[in-house]
Amino acid sequence: MLIFDAHLDLSMNALEWNRDLRWPIKEIRESEQGMNDKPDRGNNTVSFDEMRKGHIGLCVATQIGRYVKKESTLPGWHSPEQAWAQTQGQLAWYKEMERAGEMRSICNLNDLESHLDLWKNPKPDSPIGYILSLEGADSIVRPDYLEHAWENGLRAIGPAHYGPGTYAHGTDSVGGIGQKGRELLKKITDLGLILDATHLCDQSFWETMKIYEGPVWASHNNCRTFVDHNRQFSDEQIRELVQRKAVIGIALDAWMMVPKWVRGKSTPIDMGVTLDQMIDNIDHICQLAGNSEHVGIGTDLDGAFGKEQCPSDLDTIADLQKIPAKLKKRGYSQTDIENITSGNFISFLKRTWK
Repeated sequence: MLIFDAHLDLSMNALEWNRDLRWPIKEIRESEQGMNDKPDRGNNTVSFDEMRKGHIGLCVATQIGRYVKKESTLPGWHSPEQAWAQTQGQLAWYKEMERAGEMRSICNLNDLESHLDLWKNPKPDSPIGYILSLEGADSIVRPDYLEHAWENGLRAIGPAHYGPGTYAHGTDSVGGIGQKGRELLKKITDLGLILDATHLCDQSFWETMKIYEGPVWASHNNCRTFVDHNRQFSDEQIRELVQRKAVIGIALDAWMMVPKWVRGKSTPIDMGVTLDQMIDNIDHICQLAGNSEHVGIGTDLDGAFGKEQCPSDLDTIADLQKIPAKLKKRGYSQTDIENITSGNFISFLKRTWK
């Protein structure tokens, strides 16, 4: 079954973790033995080969470059120009993967339709389609920079990431979008970009929803009812997104799946983290929506964590193929399962790009 993963930080892993995603996962893990600069060294779960094994033929792939002010304790670049340059390096990597035949940029409806045809009967080396997204907008030096980004294939954008940002407040911060945020939303609307509501703090979320009327999704967000943290969506926020015909991708970062997770100490086995919690989140959104049309998969499996902080029954991203059977066991029909694994995000793109 085709799987659409709505959030993978592929270029970040390639350039900041120095991972060649063309290598077999075993070789990547072996190459990182003894390294401790990143918490997930030797535990990564994503490679092109594993994506193909899992029939993950389509994804949303990110650029990310956080700008942080001098007083911030968050990691990031000290100027928006540096952050912009970082995202341009990431863009160059995606283009190199296209030239190598590993990936294929999906920018419009024709691209999408032809790629879906290709993946009806994929070959072992079929390219993985990607929709380019920017996670956090702080690298956008001025809103007009979005015009260059659009020309280079950007099709979705999240205004914030962690902390207070230039255009909105993100996870673990409190505040609104301000005048700069409003200007960014206008440019997003003018260009027809998809707004990614992931990481917006509550105040910025509701201020955005009040004035933004364009297409919106949440690439990787779970439910606050299971883990009471501002990173997750409340039921009220989920209902708002459903009303806007959005799709919410469920993430697989363990701290978002079970309460009381302690980074660096808790383990998936000790905390009982499995793909079943993912199904719980999917089911909760379906129950709120009254159907299976507003939820999908947005794993974030390479978002600075690996096996040490993801479901214990997942060794690599290919194990996403366990999801259909789990959904069937919960009573979901074949149509529902196809909606959740890929159909909802594909339908969203078809509506948006029509």
